[in-house]
Amino acid sequence: MKCELCAYSVEACRIAARLGVDRVELCASPAEGGVTPSLATIEEACSIQGIDVSVMIRPRGGDFLYTEEEFRLMLRDIEHAHKAGATGVVFGILNADGTVDIERTRLLVKAAGGMETTFHRAVDMTVHYKQAIQDVILTGCTRILTSGGYDKAIDGIHNIKNAVSLSEGRIEIMAGSGVMADCVAQLVETGVDALHFSAKKMIMGGMSYRNPRISMGGTETVDEFALRTVDEEEVRKILFFIKEQTR
Repeated sequence: MKCELCAYSVEACRIAARLGVDRVELCASPAEGGVTPSLATIEEACSIQGIDVSVMIRPRGGDFLYTEEEFRLMLRDIEHAHKAGATGVVFGILNADGTVDIERTRLLVKAAGGMETTFHRAVDMTVHYKQAIQDVILTGCTRILTSGGYDKAIDGIHNIKNAVSLSEGRIEIMAGSGVMADCVAQLVETGVDALHFSAKKMIMGGMSYRNPRISMGGTETVDEFALRTVDEEEVRKILFFIKEQTR
């Protein structure tokens, strides 16, 4: 049973390595659900000893229907991640009708070369979940990250069980979204190969002056003076329960 932390900073990668997490999914822009991080961030994360780094390959937020130009950017970002020393890349492409774009996903897998490839939760946005699992298997991806077609993995646990059954060992199934220590036991029982979690914690930044008239993101719902970090105690709990359940 492997464990993966969704990391939005180099600091989060260092914490993951120190606590014994197997792998990080390195992203930027959590408000958009994760997009491709900067090359400097990728290089710095890949220099950390003792942890695998899978880089998010997503040129923008929003849906997973990409133009040809956006697809070319994804190919280039895969090349950059490989040169920076990443061990894996994470992506997902759909057709307009809600099916997996098998052809272009195969091209991304080919571009990744020897790196591991994860088809992310775009699979949860498909019109036919079981068929989508089969389609991703056909692309040659290493693993699928899924919440079972629901917002939280614990709610989609029946579909996750189906995905494990459908995989027949041909692809790894990793459960993610809303994974906390209190649901680890149930998710491990599905037979998944890995658990994906963020263990998010928000802390206040160091600014003593805060201009009340401006919101740089254009919305008042986001506290721009709060910083995202990792709840180390929650990570320890998750790792402990994984070990207990897989002993």
